[in-house]
Amino acid sequence: MGKRSQKKFVQLCEEKCKKEASRIEKGKEPRLPVWEKKSTLTYEKELKILQMELLKLQNHVKEQGLKILIIFEGRDAAGKGGTIKRIIEHLNPRGARVVALNKPSDVEKTQWYFQRYTTHLPSGGEIALFDRSWYNRAGVEPVMGFCTEKEHARFLHEVPFYEEMQVGSGTHLIKFYLSVSKEEQAKRFNERKTNPLKNYKISPIDIKAQELWDQYTIANYSMLLASHTQHAPWTVVTSDNKKKARINVIKHLLSQFDYEGKSSKVDLTTDPEILYDGSKEIIRLEKIIAGDKTD
Repeated sequence: MGKRSQKKFVQLCEEKCKKEASRIEKGKEPRLPVWEKKSTLTYEKELKILQMELLKLQNHVKEQGLKILIIFEGRDAAGKGGTIKRIIEHLNPRGARVVALNKPSDVEKTQWYFQRYTTHLPSGGEIALFDRSWYNRAGVEPVMGFCTEKEHARFLHEVPFYEEMQVGSGTHLIKFYLSVSKEEQAKRFNERKTNPLKNYKISPIDIKAQELWDQYTIANYSMLLASHTQHAPWTVVTSDNKKKARINVIKHLLSQFDYEGKSSKVDLTTDPEILYDGSKEIIRLEKIIAGDKTD
């Protein structure tokens, strides 16, 4: 995209953002069906404005040859896939992709653990979003017995160095951990069982998740403690309210970059009750494990 085309693209995004913002401020809303909540309409408008900003960011990533890697981790049914969907929904697929790997093949099991993930890391001008990642070895694998204690310990030791190498090579690494309550997880599992359109999401591992809740809490604590580093910190997102979680994730993502045409009228302030630094979650989990607080 040439300079002139780039400016025109930014102007179009700005005009759309202004129109949407003006409509929200003036309360000019289309008539709603009785079953549609006003909060839903507000969410959709805000999401649309943020998605236009994401397009500007993607244009910047392409022009500058940046490498953006966004990792999404969290318990089953925490809302990782839905959040990723809203981020990538209107992005150009030539420069943005989702990585959601299946369980390792027999050949992959013989390889260096990080090998199958390394081949999917972003190149210059790309945004890669990982729907789960190498952190499987910090969560589901040790809890379900898919790796040995020694393999788990080795992973926790090696992962900070693996990520430091990526950051050192110029990759912008952003890690989100979506935190869902036990009650909300159970509710979402039940919806997956009863909704034919979501039935494919349920798995034997999901069914075990509630039973092994405390074991996952300990595993998540160990993961955050080992991998919440200065060069690759975790950002925790409470996701019982999916819509608020999505909005806050996108705002945080956009706030990490300066790009041409970035609108000063779009509020990128996040809710500290929804999105916060991983160090706060480490302290919270410590209290839970010690029996001082209920998860």
